[in-house]
Amino acid sequence: MRKGLIMMINKKRIFLFFCAIDCILNVNTLSAQTSVQVKNTLDFSRNEVVAVPVSALKSFLNKNKESDLRIKDSSNKYLPIQWIDYDGDGKGDELLFLATIDAKKTNIYTIVSDAKIRLPETEVTTYSRLVPERADDYTWENDKVAFRVYGPKGQKEALAGVKGSTLSSGVDIWLKRTDQPIINKWYKGYLTDPMFYHKDTRGEGYDPYQVGDSRGTGGIGIWKDDKLQVSQNFISSKTIAEGPLRTVFELTYAPWSEFGVKETKRISLDIGSNFSKFESTFEAEKPVPNYTIGITLHKNEGEAKLNDKTGYYLHWEKIDDAFVGEGIVVNPAVIEKSIAFKSEIPDQSNLLVVTKPQQKLTYYAGFAWQKSGQIQNQKDWENILQKQSQIIENPLLVKVK
Repeated sequence: MRKGLIMMINKKRIFLFFCAIDCILNVNTLSAQTSVQVKNTLDFSRNEVVAVPVSALKSFLNKNKESDLRIKDSSNKYLPIQWIDYDGDGKGDELLFLATIDAKKTNIYTIVSDAKIRLPETEVTTYSRLVPERADDYTWENDKVAFRVYGPKGQKEALAGVKGSTLSSGVDIWLKRTDQPIINKWYKGYLTDPMFYHKDTRGEGYDPYQVGDSRGTGGIGIWKDDKLQVSQNFISSKTIAEGPLRTVFELTYAPWSEFGVKETKRISLDIGSNFSKFESTFEAEKPVPNYTIGITLHKNEGEAKLNDKTGYYLHWEKIDDAFVGEGIVVNPAVIEKSIAFKSEIPDQSNLLVVTKPQQKLTYYAGFAWQKSGQIQNQKDWENILQKQSQIIENPLLVKVK
C-alpha cells in the first residue's frame, strides 16, 4: 500500500509539473512583450510621433496578432497607436505611437499583446481627403494647421474661366485657431455660402491666404534664367492613411517644364506639428538644373530670412489684423542657394530655396498664425523653425529590444 501511495504521489507531482509548464507557456503566449527604446539627443523636450517598421516587430508578430498589439509607457499608461499600410495589402507596414521625451533622456516603452485592453481614444486627430464638392481640392489638417492643393477639375474650370477655380500647384494654408477638425465643416458651409470659410465668424479661423500662381507655402518649381517653371494642378491623388497620429497621401503631376519632369509627391502631417513633410520623387526627360521650393511673398510687405547654413527659411507677414509666419526646413547639404525674389507681376514674388537636382527631394513646409495662440511674435516662429531644423538633423533614436 505504501508503494502504491508513493506512486500516486509521484504521478501527482508529474501532473502538477506539466500543468505548471503549460500555465507558464500560456502566460508567456498571452503576455509576450518586448520594448522600444526612444532616445532624445537634443537639449529640449520633444513630443513626436515615433515610427517603428514592421520588420523590427517580426519576432513579436510571429506570435501575436497585429490587432492585439498595445503600447504602454513607464507609468503603465497605454498610448494611442496607428498602423500605416503603405502598399494597400491590408497589413501594417509601420507602427506609430506618440512619445514625449525630456531633453537628453531615453524612454522605454513596452509592447504587449492583449486584445482586452481598449485602445485609448484621442481628442484630436489628423485628417485628409479629396474634396469633390469644391471642384477637387485635396485638403489635410491636424490639431494645429490645415493645407490644401488643387486638382484636375479645378484646373479645367480655371482654364474655362469659371469663377472661384484655381490653376496652381502652390500650397494653400488655412488659418485655424481650434484643435478640432474643420475641413468637413468648412466645405459643408461652402455649399450654401461660397464665402463661408473666407470669414472668421465662428472663432475657428478662416482662409484669407492668396496663392494664385505663386508657390504658396511649399510649392515646387525649377529656377532658370530668373524665372520659375512650375507644374499645373495635380492629376491624381491617393489617400494612404488618416488617423489619430498621422495622415499620408500621394499626388501625381503631369510632365511639366522644358525638362519633362514627372513628379509624385507624398505628403504627410503628424499630430502636433506645424509642418507638413513633402517627399517629391522626380523623373526627368532632360538633365534638370535644380529643384526649387518656394513661399509666396505676396505684395512684398513682409520680412524674409534666409539661412542656408542651418536650412530653415522664414517669412513673416501681416494678413488682415494678425501676423502669420511661414517657413521651409530642408537639409542644408542639398541647398545650392536661396533668394527673396521680388516681382511687380502678381503672384511672382517668392522666397526661393534652390536645391541640387536629385531623384527624391524631402523637405518640410508649414506655418503658425498669431491668433491660434501658438506664437505671439516673429521670434516665437523663428524658434519653432530652428527647433524643426535640429529635429530633422537629429531624429529620435529608436531601438526595438
